[in-house]
Amino acid sequence: MQLELDHISKKQGAEQHLYPMSLALAPGAINVLLGATAAGKTSLMRIMAGLDRPSEGRLRADGRDVTGVPVRQRKLAMVYQQFINYPTLSVFDNIASPLRIAGVREQQVRARVTAMAERLHITPYLQRLPTELSGGQQQRTALARALIKEAELLLLDEPLVNLDYKLREELRRELAELFADGKTTVVYATTEPLEALQLGGHTAVLHEGRLLQQGPTLEVFNAPQSVQAARTFSDPPINLMPAALDADGVARLGDGLAIPLAPPQRQRAAGHAQIVLGLRAHSLRLTPRDERDCAIGARVDLSEISGSETFVHLHRGEIGLVAQLAGVHPVELGQQLTLYCRPDELLVFGADGALLAAPAMAGAH
Repeated sequence: MQLELDHISKKQGAEQHLYPMSLALAPGAINVLLGATAAGKTSLMRIMAGLDRPSEGRLRADGRDVTGVPVRQRKLAMVYQQFINYPTLSVFDNIASPLRIAGVREQQVRARVTAMAERLHITPYLQRLPTELSGGQQQRTALARALIKEAELLLLDEPLVNLDYKLREELRRELAELFADGKTTVVYATTEPLEALQLGGHTAVLHEGRLLQQGPTLEVFNAPQSVQAARTFSDPPINLMPAALDADGVARLGDGLAIPLAPPQRQRAAGHAQIVLGLRAHSLRLTPRDERDCAIGARVDLSEISGSETFVHLHRGEIGLVAQLAGVHPVELGQQLTLYCRPDELLVFGADGALLAAPAMAGAH
């Protein structure tokens, strides 16, 4: 399904939930809505589903105006972050319910439910009640009930948020495999940048009811068009460093640190006296790669070991930094640490927050 939102907005009383935006979903692909809580993801999905009508603008499905067409008249399914199953029905009957409502013959119902249960690894639980299942099994049941409708549009509103980390990882991989055939247009809402990257497809970045950017996920990640888009699409938080740019293309921070920009960044930032350098946490290292690396000295505020990575929080003057280091590193609080980065890994923003140059390897705009 090709779904297009044309200058839609949503206002409830004096509260503006969505500011005017236009968005075209990539048909037959996973479309991620990425944003913090209250960014507008659920409001947008409810309009896509026909549960709510936009205050302004039009909604088109395959070119047909479906603005205000109720959800029961639309070929779609929706799964929420809460496990919504019929508590008095077995897992089998939960999954079968949309088919039976549609009048599908019982023999076909049984065949389709059995096949769907196998795909989602819940065959052993088909005769159990939802209350007898784990959280992951309940969510698989809700997903199976939505998927079995073979809807042209599937809306997933943070469907894995209440599951433990290992189960989230497992289901996320399975979802990507389930939709690889391109038969369903999927909209997946999440607050987690890593989840958007793992799902791939296309991403729309939302912030406080505004659409900041949309496009293929890797392109949006590599070249966020504003400081706010970079903040939203970075975990750990992106390092932001205000600087003055001299005529030689050297970014000078207020504490005396000088970072010569790479030629592509220098060309695109020319004429901007004040800039903001953006550097993702994984681009900081403890050892230089070669003579092109620049050194940044900072003092350690906090060190956290997470699995096979070490997250180090530091400050240099008034600038806070986060480094995501591969491996386990013994770092002491208050220690003076020298970190290294490549100038061509920097994002360069103007004083107004708009992107001037993306990292060279990302294909700067």
